[in-house]
Amino acid sequence: MAISAADVKKLREQTGAGMMDCKKALGETSGDFEAAVDYLRTKGLAAAAKKQSRVAAEGAVVTVVEGTVGVAVEVNCETDFVAKGEDFQGFARDVAGVVLKENPTNVDALKELTNEASTQLTLKCGEKVDVRRFVRAETTEGFISSYNHGGKIGTLVVVKAGDVNDKAQELGRDLAMHVAAADPKFVSADDIDEGFKQREAEVYAAQLKEQGKPENMIPNIVQGKLKKLASEVCLLEQKFVKNPDLTVGKLLIESGTGATVSEFFKLNLGEGIEKREDNLADEVAKMTQK
Repeated sequence: MAISAADVKKLREQTGAGMMDCKKALGETSGDFEAAVDYLRTKGLAAAAKKQSRVAAEGAVVTVVEGTVGVAVEVNCETDFVAKGEDFQGFARDVAGVVLKENPTNVDALKELTNEASTQLTLKCGEKVDVRRFVRAETTEGFISSYNHGGKIGTLVVVKAGDVNDKAQELGRDLAMHVAAADPKFVSADDIDEGFKQREAEVYAAQLKEQGKPENMIPNIVQGKLKKLASEVCLLEQKFVKNPDLTVGKLLIESGTGATVSEFFKLNLGEGIEKREDNLADEVAKMTQK
């Protein structure tokens, strides 16, 4: 089947693998994108889940919490020079304010609300300005904590707590920082869906086969890896970044606050976007025409 240049480029941006490897992966999997990602992981050509997102775009991630509502937005531009300017930073903060107050249903609705200001900023700075994505969280049973790492990473953690005191708030800030550092995918092991487990099991099995492990040993090894999976991808099972002797779940218990985590969100600046490279599009197009 014909493999499009757009699909090759998208796979490269997500996995970081070479273009020829991406083209081969799509060919081997009949164009199935997720299967192609797994194929590259199996071959060791993609840096597994930890390197699937390449931070390569400029701009800012802004986080704001007001009362029981928290938002995180990502706004992109073309250069770091513009990203650091007060005009761009002010616009990004304004976009976060719009999300906070207007509660748009999706990013297209948000773009409509901010289009005039975005256009004016583009004319002023001479670069494309893109309101890329946002998350908005609200709670009635606790509070929301946020952490922002230099405008590059923004997190929100929804904490359920009967008493929103200083100790609970400090715990929330620590949790938001942990999410930024440890990149969990789920709150608890119970939240891992079967599709995710099955996909990971298939990747593990293929990797072991590539390594030459005996066929009869592979199922047991895979099961062992799946048992360890929760400690890698679940917030409550992860070792707390500020004290690796405790899991996050144990930290919550020992805090004495009665707090629990309902959900969390994380935005990485430029996740899945690749910086412009000279002749990249032409190079990909030539490859896919062969």
